Amino acid sequence: MVIVGIMMFPPEQSKEIGKRFLAFPPLPPYMTLKGPYITHEVGEGIKTVTIYEFDQSKTREAIEFVSNRYTTFYGVPGYTCSHGVWLEATEALKMIGLA
Repeated sequence: MVIVGIMMFPPEQSKEIGKRFLAFPPLPPYMTLKGPYITHEVGEGIKTVTIYEFDQSKTREAIEFVSNRYTTFYGVPGYTCSHGVWLEATEALKMIGLA
């Protein structure tokens, strides 16, 4: 399973975001990371996308870990985020009885 995390913040907050990012604790052993991938969107600011992969048996722990990770940036002006569990197509098809 994966959790996809998305962050946005104004360019002028890049250094503060970077400082907080560098202070992150290591990932737990049950999780692998892809990203963060970073882009700049005109009129919207900096946007990052990160994919956290983990075994389904660790869903609760993974959600808690990722949630805590994103609260690190609370208080940075203009910072917003969202994150949630995403299913592979085969998992979603099972949920509706098509696999």
